[in-house]
Amino acid sequence: MLKEFFNQETAPHATNVLVGKLGEVLVKAIGKPLDYAINWGRIWSLWPVHLETACCSVEFGAASSPRYDVERFGIIEAFGSLRQCDLIVVMGTITRKMAPRLRMVYDQMPDPKYVIAMGACAITGGLYFDSYNVLPGIDGVLPVDVYVPGCPPRPETLIQGCMLLQEKIKRMKGA
Repeated sequence: MLKEFFNQETAPHATNVLVGKLGEVLVKAIGKPLDYAINWGRIWSLWPVHLETACCSVEFGAASSPRYDVERFGIIEAFGSLRQCDLIVVMGTITRKMAPRLRMVYDQMPDPKYVIAMGACAITGGLYFDSYNVLPGIDGVLPVDVYVPGCPPRPETLIQGCMLLQEKIKRMKGA
């Protein structure tokens, strides 16, 4: 039977089927561990861009202090180029005039990119929700991955939001 299977005159497409099945087996065997390794690297090396417009930025600074130390959760406090960062943390009130600039910052980041909306102002507009120029949340401008509620949210809440983002990245499929 194997002779017939590999005989090119009787079944010219059989070898292609075998190679195709072998490729599927390899993708299943290697793909899952490879996705795990890539996502593990992404989880423990998040480089944030901070868009700070209100009091939430003080809480982000407190989360970066030695008392809370977000670096142990893989959030590197490096202020490099936007083209190196993969996480944007939006803190505070976003106005209609600022929204295109926020989108420009997001578009300059490499894929995959993640967004955390921190504080009531970034999530719903906060105290200024009924103002003519304040956006009622940034989810109309950017796809938000994690919402961190509070006014201003405590550093523990920000750390919990980062841990939720890490769980979301861990569950991602494909590189």
